[in-house]
Amino acid sequence: MIFVADHASRHIPDDIDLGVPHAALDTHIAWDIGVAELATALADAFEAPAHLGHVSRLVIDLNREEDAPGLIPAVSDGVHIAGNIDLTPAERQARLARYWAPYHESLAILIDEIRPRLLVSVHSFTPQLATKPDEARPWEIGVLYNEDDRAARIAIPLLEQAGVMTGDQLPYSGKLLNSTMNRHGEGNNIPYLGLEIRQDLLADAAGIKRMSQLLLPVIRQFHDRLG
Repeated sequence: MIFVADHASRHIPDDIDLGVPHAALDTHIAWDIGVAELATALADAFEAPAHLGHVSRLVIDLNREEDAPGLIPAVSDGVHIAGNIDLTPAERQARLARYWAPYHESLAILIDEIRPRLLVSVHSFTPQLATKPDEARPWEIGVLYNEDDRAARIAIPLLEQAGVMTGDQLPYSGKLLNSTMNRHGEGNNIPYLGLEIRQDLLADAAGIKRMSQLLLPVIRQFHDRLG
């Protein structure tokens, strides 16, 4: 297995001024809270590698196609990213070359070396969007997929049996937001499990430990079934 966390970091390089309030960098618009620790804990338990994003999604979104409009966001959940507005084509290409391309190249090399039977993609989602305060997001874990639903079809009932409130293509769909797994999973015919975990469940070490202990047997079961 390889565990992948595209949005593991909130790092903003010193030479990039995004023009956003510092407090915003602690929120979901900058990173997926808790996924670095969770992906690392799961990878360690299976003696597998974890491939973690190294820069904030506000600098460049590693889980977007290189020509996607939201690759370098101008606004995120109502917060305007002034430093990303009016980038020249050369500045956009420089971000791609500096962050996006090395991330995906290194993951491709890792996949070629290990030839995994399963990729596990770990993300987290905010319980409430500032721009959609009336939208309910009660799911504890969402399972996302695009065309390849092999792992999802096994994992969803296993999570439900474990007592987890599980969303099938919720809180959003992998048909729309699945770039890394489209590229490295579906592109290589490798089954993948796309997990979206509610961020309040990963807010501290106790929550991360609980989620890790919950997911370990589930991942082990469907990994074995995929064989």
